Amino acid sequence: MADLPRILIVDDSRVVRMSIVRHLKGAYEVREEGDGEAAWQSLVLDHSIRAVISDIQMPKLNGYELLERVRTSKLRRLQQLPFILVSGEETEDERAKASALGVSDFVTKGAGSAEILTRLNSLLALSNAQESLDAGRDQMVQDPVSGLFTRKFLELQAAQALSHSARHGVDASVMVFGFDGFAGLCERLGTQVAEGVAMRFAKMLAGKMRQEDSLGHFGAGQFAVVSPGTAVALCATFAERVREAVELARLSIQGHTVSVTVSIGLASVPVDQVSAAGVLLELAGMRMHEAMRQGGNRTESGGVLPASRPISINHALELLAGNRPEPVKPHLAVLGRQLLPLLALMNQELGLTLPMAEIERCLSERSS
Repeated sequence: MADLPRILIVDDSRVVRMSIVRHLKGAYEVREEGDGEAAWQSLVLDHSIRAVISDIQMPKLNGYELLERVRTSKLRRLQQLPFILVSGEETEDERAKASALGVSDFVTKGAGSAEILTRLNSLLALSNAQESLDAGRDQMVQDPVSGLFTRKFLELQAAQALSHSARHGVDASVMVFGFDGFAGLCERLGTQVAEGVAMRFAKMLAGKMRQEDSLGHFGAGQFAVVSPGTAVALCATFAERVREAVELARLSIQGHTVSVTVSIGLASVPVDQVSAAGVLLELAGMRMHEAMRQGGNRTESGGVLPASRPISINHALELLAGNRPEPVKPHLAVLGRQLLPLLALMNQELGLTLPMAEIERCLSERSS
């Protein structure tokens, strides 16, 4: 028994605890507690506990409160500990509250002990993989020069995103960004300078990502982002914003102004029916290369259109300054309405004769 993983079962009902223990016997060593406070003391003192299965309604400290203590603990081993909440009657509010507190999985008592065992096995397999990854983190996770994640680590992150997608029915997306003509850029500027330009882009990209996204190297002058829980249409919107920002930027390098563009490939599940993380990354990379073959400076998402999103007046002005009016035209009605108070003030203060009523009518017609 000493070699078996130890699981903490927390429930004020001895009958329920016995039912769960019966299914775990032989695969796990079990420790039992009848209330949340006693469970918390066990977790702090017993370093061998590998996961928690807890009821919600308990005396002294309920399941939510125990979960919150675990996730906000200063002990790293508790922050990442697999934690399953078992509810007598699942509701959307309960599931949302548990998710917000950082629960690993959420099941109802009606699902049975066999279902809990299946969920537990999956969570511990994932936890073991993460521990193996952490053990070699310095060697394999980050590029020693750039500090960005390595491609191998991105594959592991993508695998985790796919697993989460399959369990919870959410999307998982990958974006691959590549500089158009990067080899030529290396020849003109030198490899070191060109890579410096690429790293400036990577830092800009890192500043616009969510905390749960992972950014790393994909190839020379190429970067990949693994974005769990994000639909490909939203990634396409983000990718287009990044592509436009790079196109409009003017870099000063060695006394010369340099213009660069990027091509972007997107792939996502369940839209793209792939089951392996490596295949998902490769598909996004293939689409990036296809965008480059089509002339570059474009996004290839397998036919998925970007989610519609308004642009700011500042962004519209940047596009117009770059002689790119087409992306602005679909937003003229909204932008025009935002500018109406300014036009009215100019009309009054400068003694102009702008047809304000006609402008407002045209904007209304364009909106409809």
